[in-house]
Amino acid sequence: MQAYLLLSCRGMTSKRNRPDIAIVGAGNLASALAPALRKSGFKIETIIVRNSAASLRRGRRLAASVGAECVPAQRARLRAEVVWFCVPDREIAGAARSLAQAADWKGRVALHASGALPSDELAALRRRGASVASAHPLMTFVRGSQPSLVGVPFAIEGDVAAARVARSIVKALRGTAWTIRAADKVIYHAWGTFASPLLIALLATAERVAKAAGASQKNRREKMLPILAQTLANYAALGAAEAFSGPLVRGDVETVRRHLAALRKVPAARVAYLALARAASECLPGRNRAELRRLLKT
Repeated sequence: MQAYLLLSCRGMTSKRNRPDIAIVGAGNLASALAPALRKSGFKIETIIVRNSAASLRRGRRLAASVGAECVPAQRARLRAEVVWFCVPDREIAGAARSLAQAADWKGRVALHASGALPSDELAALRRRGASVASAHPLMTFVRGSQPSLVGVPFAIEGDVAAARVARSIVKALRGTAWTIRAADKVIYHAWGTFASPLLIALLATAERVAKAAGASQKNRREKMLPILAQTLANYAALGAAEAFSGPLVRGDVETVRRHLAALRKVPAARVAYLALARAASECLPGRNRAELRRLLKT
């Protein structure tokens, strides 16, 4: 085991040097990560789940897809060099404690996938001799979708040896690894929340505005897709400032005033409009900024 850690710290240069991995959890993240790891040459030894019918059903399905066994945490006897915890944030520390006796942790690596919590959540395994780190992919994982991890950035934080192993695994996945301080993880996770969950909240709010404008339920999302696609393409190619368009960048105060009046029909959307327009006035270009700011304070 110690020889493995030394090799991993130098970098995994071939598939035969890649460690066996156990994954704790069988949710959306684990269901994307396990196949990606297997495709990249890692053996998935075990999928570890809670001892409930639903968890065992998901775990067995995932295990079968990657050639692993599925066991409940109470019966786990770990042999894998790396154990990756892919469970909700509130469950990480408890899951680590529940597996503290499942292996001799000296020389092993334990990772968790939380974006907001530091590697200290695995302190129970560190005390048993494991090297621990957090490795969080900046990606969205939902049921019914299995995104590629190629090019995905992973934020790495933790013990030196475990962080090096995590970076080697990310490299094998063809992701990009970058080091983050434990103190910065919460604001980092808030960044990711803006990039996906709150973006979805904005789109759901836009659908409510579409309803008020008379769009049918069938057409609300469909009709937004072309402008959304072009907006993301513009942002990717040009950046936020050059991709910004509409009445705010033109300084069209009267149109913004009319928007706010019309949005009284959809109060939650009006609140979102005001918040985003105020943010735009702080960080994006536009004309008549002083007049717009006065309007947006009302």
